[in-house]
Amino acid sequence: MFVAMNRFKVFAAEAEAFETVWRERDRHLDEVPGFVAFHLLRGAAEGDTVLYASHTVWRSREDFENWTRSDAFRKAHRNAGQNKPLYAGHPQFEGFEAVIEEPARAAA
Repeated sequence: MFVAMNRFKVFAAEAEAFETVWRERDRHLDEVPGFVAFHLLRGAAEGDTVLYASHTVWRSREDFENWTRSDAFRKAHRNAGQNKPLYAGHPQFEGFEAVIEEPARAAA
């Protein structure tokens, strides 16, 4: 499993607009093999910004890298530059490979 995450510091006054952009965007993630799940996470507010993370789960790093080279990736990100006024700085990418995986146990 591979987790790809981008962290965004969003101006607090633009938080609702930021969430709307993500809620309404064309993701195209299902078009690429290996995609497992997507989450948009809201973190703490600090001063005039709110921390967010986009979080995608992939079967493998290779599947994620294939996504970044795909037409689906280009389509999903074609309008990303229009949202720069919502951010305080550039998004920060972080990628993680699973070292230990423990699935939830079935309820008794």
